[in-house]
Amino acid sequence: MSEIPGAPPTTLSQGSSTGPSSAGGAQRWQEALRFTGPGLLISVGYMDPGNWATGIEAGSRYGASLLFVVGLTSLAAMLLQSLALRLGIVARMDLARACRRRYGSTANHVLWILAEISIIACDVAEVLGTALALHLLLGVSLTTGVALTAVDTFVVLGLRAWGFRQIEAIILALVLTIGACFLVELVLVHPDWRAAAQGLTPRPDVLRDPQALYLAIGILGATVMPHNLYLHSFLVQSRLSGDSPGELKRALRLSTADTIFSLAIAFLVNAAILILAASAFHDTGHREVAQIQDAYHLLEPIVGTSLAPLLFGVALLAAGQSSTFTGTIAGQVILEGFLDLKIARWQRRLITRGLALLPALGGVIWLGDQGVGTLLVASQVVLSLQLPFAIWPLLRLTGDRTLMGSFANGPWLAGAGWSIFTVVAVANLWLLLG
Repeated sequence: MSEIPGAPPTTLSQGSSTGPSSAGGAQRWQEALRFTGPGLLISVGYMDPGNWATGIEAGSRYGASLLFVVGLTSLAAMLLQSLALRLGIVARMDLARACRRRYGSTANHVLWILAEISIIACDVAEVLGTALALHLLLGVSLTTGVALTAVDTFVVLGLRAWGFRQIEAIILALVLTIGACFLVELVLVHPDWRAAAQGLTPRPDVLRDPQALYLAIGILGATVMPHNLYLHSFLVQSRLSGDSPGELKRALRLSTADTIFSLAIAFLVNAAILILAASAFHDTGHREVAQIQDAYHLLEPIVGTSLAPLLFGVALLAAGQSSTFTGTIAGQVILEGFLDLKIARWQRRLITRGLALLPALGGVIWLGDQGVGTLLVASQVVLSLQLPFAIWPLLRLTGDRTLMGSFANGPWLAGAGWSIFTVVAVANLWLLLG
């Protein structure tokens, strides 16, 4: 397994503590902290600008009615990411490498191409979101903003020699920025919390509207990122060295807690985006807001303060930047895992961003400024279309007792996982055939 530059060679504690209870508590706390980080890096992909586009349009059109989709897809993400980390911890292989060992050459190349498409689609959303934030905050044109996102490449390359914990600290700062901005936004708009609570109750009848179902699929693609399954199964391997059953159980427990906590934060951010749109736009009669820039310009007259759009723009910029780091690492993991091909990180970053810049710039030129929202939602639908091709091998591998031993998926995990796969596959088929 290739190592992340600067990743700490953490180990699990051996035996039980014989010191005072306070020392034992401190030791357990330190052990828990050693397993934090991978979940945080994964969570940033769940609050990228693609989530903004789907959340804003869903909230403005349908109020809080689609909030249950955000909740259910977040639960699905927690389960799938937990399966990914189980594969990495128990089998000591990331999902891409495990696929290469299990499947034939043709299947692996198809899975690799689909995984690359998901990374590019995610990076397109990051490019568009960052460009739009620069456009709104600095007044530059969208095409100039897209061109400026090339600077992201040099930022990531400049940080490539930093320690893993330092990069995690940067990600944490960006996530806290996003969360703080939306917390203030919600205070300013005074949302209807009763309606928000009702929106968490599943209402399948809402999905009879084709536009609502399309947005629900977009929310699914924006929430459950295919390449994050590959990335997570890799990242957790930097957190352990022991392989006894007891050590593996502790590693699984602590890594799962890190994942659930981090994705819960992502859920709160995504829910806040939809609730903000529902309160600021749907409840005030602005039910056709489908563009992020329209939302930005409407916030001040509706909320009554210039602080609202400023915070909105800052959070959008932070969201676009936070996913840049993980996309690069995920690209390396997928390339090395499927093809056993190693390239320098700067080369990987240039390839990914270069492939994302072309459709982003072409879409802005072709569709104009008002096409950004359409492109963002479309990028998330593309992610949803790729998702079954990551879930299928993940479920097959984590359910294989010859690979996972006693840690193979039990009936509950297997049933929940295959149920998610079925729902995603059926929704995608509807989208393709409808």
